[in-house]
Amino acid sequence: MIPRSHPRYRSLVTRELLAGCAKSGIVSWEGLTAHGRGEAFDYLLGEKTTDSARLAERIAAALLMSAHHPVISVNGNTAALAAPEIAALQKTSGALVEVNLFHRTEARVQQIEDLLRSAGADVFSGKAERLLPLDHDRAWCRREGMYSADVILVPLEDGDRAEALVGMGKTVIAVDLNPLSRTARKATLTIVDELTRALPEISRACHDLTEEESRQIIASLDNKYLLSEAIRAMTGRLNHALD
Repeated sequence: MIPRSHPRYRSLVTRELLAGCAKSGIVSWEGLTAHGRGEAFDYLLGEKTTDSARLAERIAAALLMSAHHPVISVNGNTAALAAPEIAALQKTSGALVEVNLFHRTEARVQQIEDLLRSAGADVFSGKAERLLPLDHDRAWCRREGMYSADVILVPLEDGDRAEALVGMGKTVIAVDLNPLSRTARKATLTIVDELTRALPEISRACHDLTEEESRQIIASLDNKYLLSEAIRAMTGRLNHALD
């Protein structure tokens, strides 16, 4: 039992949640390592959404809302951490939700789809094919889903798929707390923020942005600038860590 008075209450509850989901098969054991790495970078952000991240989240909303066929691609960690937030974003953006896994089994896909549906998401499922130019199981997707998408939100991504999707001419929005990762550098737009903070911000922006604002904010997209601002925020906190 974790007391609410514990200074790391939210972090500890999240770790317990992920450990439980790993035991049930929703999260891969390797996914626990990935979460710990992300949490370390979140410390450097002060565990809060920066101004540059909030800008990136508004651009993400504009991209999703202006897309012809937007898709939110979900893995085990994303579903475990943010199934209700995924469902809410789907409702505001109109995007399809599709499960795509590195450690893929049909049973695990079904578990994650069931979790998303229980949170209110309308999951796009059916026959998957090996359609993406990758040598591992993230290559499996639905022809009318991610394969046909023009804009794809890929929270908690790995870099080779982000690179492959961009190479296919798709706009890739990544959520990655590490601004130095290959995912962050290869994506069209990178949101350097924690997932459960980022998704509600994108949903709010989907409600707030006008068509004209969306056009202007998309035209301003400069991912190198956003990454450099994230790094500047982290190094600034390090420089003043003992002040």
